[in-house]
Amino acid sequence: MGLACLAISTSAAFSAEAEEGAPAKPAVPNIYLDLRTTYATIPAGALGLGFGNTSLSAALEALAVRRGAALSNGLPAAKSIAVDLPLTVDVSDRVSLYGGVSGSTTDIGGWSTFDVTSWNIGVQADIYRQNGGSIPTITLQSTLTQSVPNDQGMTNSFNNILEFDYALDEDETRGWLAGVQYTTTTIASPFASIRPNTILYAGGYYQWPSNWKFTGRLGMQSFGGAQLAGRTLAESFTQPILRLDLDRMDDNDNRLFGITAQIAWMPKPSYQVTLRTPLYAVRN
Repeated sequence: MGLACLAISTSAAFSAEAEEGAPAKPAVPNIYLDLRTTYATIPAGALGLGFGNTSLSAALEALAVRRGAALSNGLPAAKSIAVDLPLTVDVSDRVSLYGGVSGSTTDIGGWSTFDVTSWNIGVQADIYRQNGGSIPTITLQSTLTQSVPNDQGMTNSFNNILEFDYALDEDETRGWLAGVQYTTTTIASPFASIRPNTILYAGGYYQWPSNWKFTGRLGMQSFGGAQLAGRTLAESFTQPILRLDLDRMDDNDNRLFGITAQIAWMPKPSYQVTLRTPLYAVRN
């Protein structure tokens, strides 16, 4: 399990800004558990792919490899409930570090016991800020996820998202989005392989004065397929994907609550709903 614990000293910056009359930076960064609860349906012959859900896909990939030899007719349709508990530290308004564990239960002919099924560590950083200019904000998010237990069939997933955010007003309450997500997965088995998954997307967002924010992303997802011992576990495909987010923010753009709905065609549709209920230890 990877949990990041950080201590940041900002006394020098505090003193300099105080002398200039500027608002002082917080002495302690935001620290919270970014609790996410996901319910997903996955069609037969597919894995749990989509936007940013590496913990769910890692658990299903590992389960598919472990049970694949006994599934003569391929992967059946499944339902899954996953809970992610990454401890998140907003080091600054541009950089966040996170790490934690995820648990899940899966219904493949009956619900399995809810267990810890993966851990993850990652970073999200704005590598460029628009700040009223003509070049959009550029954000990079990288997450490493490893399934649990650490045995034959274990998977490692490396997920990278590069997103461009062009704000249409000074307060950044509305704008356009475009980005790419690229995921690679390795399996601790010489007989199995999972090829990369890529999503290209575009979208936009609008935040009302009440601090409710709506974001939509529409794109194309291309998956190279998965094999086990010469048999196809999951077919390759290139199909549309749609994600809709509704978030309640505070006056400092901290998320208080969020709900995400996703439809991904694989090529049959996979449905996913995620509730985000952050638990703050420190909120600035």
